[in-house]
Amino acid sequence: MLYRIAADGLVLFHLSFILFVVFGGLLVLKWRRLMGWHLPAAAWGVAVELFHLPCPLTRWENLMRHAAGQSGYGAGFIEHYVWPVIYPAGLTPAIQLWLAGVVLVINVVVYLRVLRTL
Repeated sequence: MLYRIAADGLVLFHLSFILFVVFGGLLVLKWRRLMGWHLPAAAWGVAVELFHLPCPLTRWENLMRHAAGQSGYGAGFIEHYVWPVIYPAGLTPAIQLWLAGVVLVINVVVYLRVLRTL
């Protein structure tokens, strides 16, 4: 049971991390000290999307699910949890690259504003 709770908690952490990657720059506008956390997180998020890197959080969640006697999943976190809810059916690699570009542009615009106010 503890492994299942840990796996579920990791899913919530994973989702929080994704939201921080996408929208964390907006938090940096208010709290500049978050920049040291957000820049590496955003770089990792863009790299995962651009290069289709495996996320260690997905592997850890699968390990915990197996330890809890549940089956893991073969796809990554996005494919398993987020795509069915947020992304349209028929998401292609080209659309995924476009989404990575949107995240990058949002954060570049925010950080240009942050740098102007320093």
